[in-house]
Amino acid sequence: DAGGCMLRGGAYKPRTSPYAFQGLGTEGIMDMVEAKRRTGLPIVSEIMSENKIDEFVKYVDLIQVGARNMQNFELLKALGKINKPVLLKRGLSNTIEEWLMSAEYIMAGGNENVILCERGIRTFEKYTRNTLDLSVVQIVKKKTHLPIIIDPSHATGSWELVESMSLAAIAAGADGLIVEVHRNPECAWSDGAQCLKPDKFKAMIDKARAIAHVIGRDL
Repeated sequence: DAGGCMLRGGAYKPRTSPYAFQGLGTEGIMDMVEAKRRTGLPIVSEIMSENKIDEFVKYVDLIQVGARNMQNFELLKALGKINKPVLLKRGLSNTIEEWLMSAEYIMAGGNENVILCERGIRTFEKYTRNTLDLSVVQIVKKKTHLPIIIDPSHATGSWELVESMSLAAIAAGADGLIVEVHRNPECAWSDGAQCLKPDKFKAMIDKARAIAHVIGRDL
Protein backbone atom coordinates (compact mmCIF):
# COMPACT_ATOMS: atom_id res chain seq x y z
CA ASP A 1 0.00 0.00 0.00
CA ALA A 2 2.91 2.34 0.68
CA GLY A 3 4.44 1.80 -2.75
CA GLY A 4 6.79 -1.18 -2.44
CA CYS A 5 6.78 -3.37 -5.55
CA MET A 6 8.80 -6.38 -4.36
CA LEU A 7 9.33 -8.16 -1.04
CA ARG A 8 12.85 -9.07 0.09
CA GLY A 9 13.77 -11.37 2.94
CA GLY A 10 16.98 -13.14 3.91
CA ALA A 11 16.27 -16.86 4.27
CA TYR A 12 20.00 -17.57 4.18
CA LYS A 13 22.04 -14.90 5.92
CA PRO A 14 25.84 -14.54 5.83
CA ARG A 15 26.84 -13.17 9.22
CA THR A 16 30.20 -12.06 10.58
CA SER A 17 29.67 -14.07 13.75
CA PRO A 18 28.84 -17.79 13.51
CA TYR A 19 26.64 -17.31 16.58
CA ALA A 20 24.39 -14.66 15.02
CA PHE A 21 21.03 -15.47 13.44
CA GLN A 22 21.70 -17.26 10.15
CA GLY A 23 18.19 -17.21 8.68
CA LEU A 24 15.51 -19.90 8.46
CA GLY A 25 16.76 -21.56 5.28
CA THR A 26 14.16 -23.37 3.19
CA GLU A 27 11.51 -22.63 5.83
CA GLY A 28 12.19 -18.93 5.30
CA ILE A 29 11.89 -19.30 1.52
CA MET A 30 8.51 -20.98 1.93
CA ASP A 31 7.37 -18.23 4.32
CA MET A 32 8.19 -15.75 1.56
CA VAL A 33 6.30 -17.83 -0.99
CA GLU A 34 3.27 -17.58 1.31
CA ALA A 35 3.77 -13.81 1.62
CA LYS A 36 3.85 -13.63 -2.19
CA ARG A 37 0.59 -15.59 -2.37
CA ARG A 38 -1.09 -13.20 0.05
CA THR A 39 0.20 -9.94 -1.40
CA GLY A 40 0.94 -10.65 -5.05
CA LEU A 41 4.43 -9.18 -4.60
CA PRO A 42 7.40 -10.89 -6.31
CA ILE A 43 10.03 -12.05 -3.82
CA VAL A 44 13.78 -11.46 -3.55
CA SER A 45 16.24 -13.47 -1.46
CA GLU A 46 19.98 -13.95 -1.18
CA ILE A 47 21.64 -17.09 -2.45
CA MET A 48 24.74 -18.35 -0.68
CA SER A 49 25.88 -21.35 -2.69
CA GLU A 50 25.49 -23.20 -5.96
CA ASN A 51 23.67 -26.12 -4.38
CA LYS A 52 20.65 -23.91 -3.63
CA ILE A 53 20.16 -22.76 -7.23
CA ASP A 54 17.35 -25.22 -8.00
CA GLU A 55 15.42 -24.07 -4.92
CA PHE A 56 15.85 -20.42 -5.85
CA VAL A 57 14.91 -20.96 -9.49
CA LYS A 58 11.72 -22.71 -8.36
CA TYR A 59 10.57 -20.23 -5.72
CA VAL A 60 12.39 -16.87 -5.92
CA ASP A 61 11.63 -14.18 -8.52
CA LEU A 62 14.84 -12.13 -8.16
CA ILE A 63 18.00 -13.84 -6.90
CA GLN A 64 20.31 -11.66 -4.85
CA VAL A 65 24.06 -12.15 -4.71
CA GLY A 66 25.25 -10.48 -1.53
CA ALA A 67 28.31 -8.32 -1.02
CA ARG A 68 30.35 -11.19 0.43
CA ASN A 69 29.73 -13.35 -2.64
CA MET A 70 30.29 -10.67 -5.28
CA GLN A 71 33.50 -12.43 -6.35
CA ASN A 72 32.33 -15.99 -5.81
CA PHE A 73 33.04 -16.68 -9.46
CA GLU A 74 31.78 -20.27 -9.56
CA LEU A 75 28.44 -19.09 -8.17
CA LEU A 76 28.33 -16.25 -10.70
CA LYS A 77 29.06 -18.63 -13.56
CA ALA A 78 26.27 -20.94 -12.41
CA LEU A 79 23.82 -18.03 -12.22
CA GLY A 80 24.82 -17.15 -15.77
CA LYS A 81 23.23 -20.40 -16.93
CA ILE A 82 19.73 -19.73 -15.58
CA ASN A 83 16.99 -17.42 -16.79
CA LYS A 84 16.12 -15.73 -13.50
CA PRO A 85 17.19 -12.09 -12.97
CA VAL A 86 20.09 -11.51 -10.57
CA LEU A 87 20.56 -8.63 -8.13
CA LEU A 88 24.31 -8.16 -7.71
CA LYS A 89 25.47 -6.21 -4.67
CA ARG A 90 28.80 -4.41 -4.62
CA GLY A 91 31.39 -6.02 -2.37
CA LEU A 92 32.52 -4.55 0.94
CA SER A 93 35.76 -3.11 -0.44
CA ASN A 94 35.50 -3.65 -4.17
CA THR A 95 36.14 -1.15 -6.92
CA ILE A 96 33.52 -0.29 -9.51
CA GLU A 97 35.56 -2.10 -12.15
CA GLU A 98 35.65 -5.30 -10.09
CA TRP A 99 31.90 -5.03 -9.53
CA LEU A 100 31.20 -4.64 -13.24
CA MET A 101 33.46 -7.57 -14.05
CA SER A 102 31.45 -9.72 -11.64
CA ALA A 103 28.34 -8.75 -13.56
CA GLU A 104 30.16 -9.80 -16.73
CA TYR A 105 30.70 -13.27 -15.28
CA ILE A 106 26.93 -13.68 -15.08
CA MET A 107 26.19 -12.15 -18.47
CA ALA A 108 28.97 -14.07 -20.21
CA GLY A 109 27.10 -17.26 -19.32
CA GLY A 110 24.02 -16.05 -21.18
CA ASN A 111 21.96 -14.45 -18.40
CA GLU A 112 21.87 -10.74 -19.20
CA ASN A 113 19.20 -9.93 -16.61
CA VAL A 114 21.46 -8.31 -14.02
CA ILE A 115 20.61 -5.46 -11.66
CA LEU A 116 23.43 -3.75 -9.78
CA CYS A 117 23.04 -2.69 -6.15
CA GLU A 118 25.23 -0.21 -4.28
CA ARG A 119 25.09 -0.89 -0.52
CA GLY A 120 28.00 1.17 0.71
CA ILE A 121 31.68 0.31 0.92
CA ARG A 122 34.07 -0.04 3.84
CA THR A 123 36.18 3.04 4.56
CA PHE A 124 37.95 4.50 7.59
CA GLU A 125 34.70 6.18 8.70
CA LYS A 126 32.96 4.44 11.61
CA TYR A 127 30.04 6.79 12.21
CA THR A 128 27.95 4.95 9.64
CA ARG A 129 27.91 1.23 8.97
CA ASN A 130 29.40 1.78 5.50
CA THR A 131 30.11 4.75 3.23
CA LEU A 132 27.38 5.17 0.61
CA ASP A 133 28.89 6.02 -2.78
CA LEU A 134 26.15 7.72 -4.79
CA SER A 135 28.60 8.72 -7.51
CA VAL A 136 28.35 5.15 -8.80
CA VAL A 137 24.86 5.82 -10.17
CA GLN A 138 26.03 8.00 -13.02
CA ILE A 139 29.27 6.06 -13.48
CA VAL A 140 27.33 2.82 -13.93
CA LYS A 141 24.91 4.48 -16.32
CA LYS A 142 27.80 5.78 -18.37
CA LYS A 143 29.73 2.51 -18.46
CA THR A 144 26.90 -0.04 -18.73
CA HIS A 145 23.32 -0.55 -19.83
CA LEU A 146 22.42 -2.15 -16.48
CA PRO A 147 19.92 -0.72 -13.98
CA ILE A 148 21.29 0.29 -10.59
CA ILE A 149 19.49 0.46 -7.27
CA ILE A 150 20.61 1.77 -3.89
CA ASP A 151 20.41 0.08 -0.47
CA PRO A 152 20.49 2.95 2.06
CA SER A 153 19.59 0.62 4.94
CA HIS A 154 22.78 -1.45 4.82
CA ALA A 155 24.83 1.54 3.73
CA THR A 156 24.05 3.69 6.76
CA GLY A 157 23.02 1.13 9.36
CA SER A 158 20.68 3.71 10.91
CA TRP A 159 16.97 4.22 10.22
CA GLU A 160 17.43 7.93 10.89
CA LEU A 161 19.62 8.27 7.80
CA VAL A 162 17.64 6.05 5.44
CA GLU A 163 15.16 8.69 4.24
CA SER A 164 17.72 11.36 3.35
CA MET A 165 19.96 8.88 1.54
CA SER A 166 16.98 7.40 -0.30
CA LEU A 167 15.90 10.82 -1.56
CA ALA A 168 19.47 11.62 -2.55
CA ALA A 169 19.69 8.33 -4.47
CA ILE A 170 16.51 9.12 -6.39
CA ALA A 171 17.81 12.60 -7.18
CA ALA A 172 21.08 11.06 -8.40
CA GLY A 173 19.14 8.96 -10.91
CA ALA A 174 18.97 5.55 -9.22
CA ASP A 175 16.52 3.09 -10.74
CA GLY A 176 15.25 1.77 -7.44
CA LEU A 177 15.72 1.36 -3.70
CA ILE A 178 16.01 -1.49 -1.24
CA VAL A 179 14.65 -0.33 2.10
CA GLU A 180 14.30 -2.49 5.19
CA VAL A 181 10.96 -2.21 7.00
CA HIS A 182 9.82 -3.78 10.27
CA ARG A 183 6.75 -3.20 12.42
CA ASN A 184 8.73 -3.73 15.62
CA PRO A 185 12.44 -3.07 14.91
CA GLU A 186 13.44 -3.50 18.55
CA CYS A 187 12.48 -7.18 18.27
CA ALA A 188 13.95 -7.83 14.81
CA TRP A 189 16.14 -10.94 14.55
CA SER A 190 18.58 -9.00 12.37
CA ASP A 191 19.46 -5.37 11.55
CA GLY A 192 16.65 -3.76 13.53
CA ALA A 193 18.58 -0.50 13.91
CA GLN A 194 18.35 0.20 10.19
CA CYS A 195 14.66 -0.66 9.71
CA LEU A 196 11.96 1.90 9.07
CA LYS A 197 8.52 1.39 10.54
CA PRO A 198 5.74 1.14 7.91
CA ASP A 199 4.41 4.67 8.47
CA LYS A 200 7.85 6.22 8.03
CA PHE A 201 8.40 4.10 4.92
CA LYS A 202 5.17 5.42 3.41
CA ALA A 203 6.07 9.03 4.24
CA MET A 204 9.49 8.54 2.64
CA ILE A 205 8.03 7.04 -0.54
CA ASP A 206 5.64 9.98 -0.86
CA LYS A 207 8.64 12.34 -0.76
CA ALA A 208 10.57 10.11 -3.16
CA ARG A 209 7.76 10.34 -5.71
CA ALA A 210 8.03 14.12 -5.57
CA ILE A 211 11.81 14.00 -6.06
CA ALA A 212 11.42 11.61 -9.00
CA HIS A 213 8.91 13.96 -10.60
CA VAL A 214 11.33 16.88 -10.33
CA ILE A 215 13.95 15.00 -12.39
CA GLY A 216 11.38 13.82 -14.92
CA ARG A 217 10.87 10.27 -13.71
CA ASP A 218 8.15 8.20 -12.06
CA LEU A 219 8.43 6.01 -8.99
